[in-house]
Parts: sequence; C-alpha cells; structure tokens
Amino acid sequence: MAKEGGDPQIARNRRAWHEYHILEEYEAGLELHGTEVRSLRQGGAQIAEAYIRVERGQAWLLGAHIQPYQFGNRQNHDPARPRRLLLHRREIGHLAGVVKQAGVTLIPLDLHLSRNKVKVRVGVCRGKREYDKRATLMERDAKREMQRGLSRTWKGG
Repeated sequence: MAKEGGDPQIARNRRAWHEYHILEEYEAGLELHGTEVRSLRQGGAQIAEAYIRVERGQAWLLGAHIQPYQFGNRQNHDPARPRRLLLHRREIGHLAGVVKQAGVTLIPLDLHLSRNKVKVRVGVCRGKREYDKRATLMERDAKREMQRGLSRTWKGG
C-alpha cells in the first residue's frame, strides 16, 4: 500500500478519478483525536463518500468514516465526526473562492502518512459528464490493448 513518494497510503478515493476532473491538488494535515491515528494505521478508514466544506475560515472533512480503535476504551472517537483540515490561511481563502464557482467541489483524494503525520490530499474537482466517463474508460482500454500487443510482439526478441 505504498504511495508514489514512498509514504504509506491509508485510504484512497478511487471514485474521485472516475466521477470528477481534478483541477488542483493540495496536501493538508488532519486534526485527529486519541485513538484515531491507531485505527488509521490498521487501515480502518473510508473516504469514498467524503467531501470538504470551508466554513468560517476553516476547512472541514465531512462524511469520512474512521472505525473505532478495537483496543480503545470509553474514550474512543465518534466514527463519523467532522474533522478539521490543517491548511494555511491563504490556502483556505483560495479554496473558499474556488468553491464559489458553479460545479466545483472539494474532494479528499487519499489519506496517507507523511513523516508519521496523517495527511489528506485535497482535490479541487469539477464533475464529469457521462460522455467524459465513457471516453476515459475507452482511453484506458485502448492503452491496455496497446500494452498487450507490445508485450506479445517483443517477447522472443
């Protein structure tokens, strides 16, 4: 489960690349409570239905589900609570301005560890139309067929 840079990936929002055009990406810290980090290290996160909202000068991750830590006690966290994203004020201001545009939303792309801190990759996204999704699938299939053809022709060379 390693990411490109070598950082361990905790959760990935695979639907984001299928459903949206990703215009920009940001990396944000995640404010967590008690046993949430331990639960994340065990892989107990789902961000497929999550989104990000900017309210009163702060960015919030909503709809993410982090399982309660199995060895936790009564101080375990609420699995679906809103979590604050740690971004610079300038970045939050920029994101708030971008989201005011029609059809633009903020989606978490993945959760990963970076130097033992949990980070979220935030995507500024615009929804794809149905024909865009079909075109993406056709491109992927064409690339796969080209790779198969190349691997067959160059094997004995």
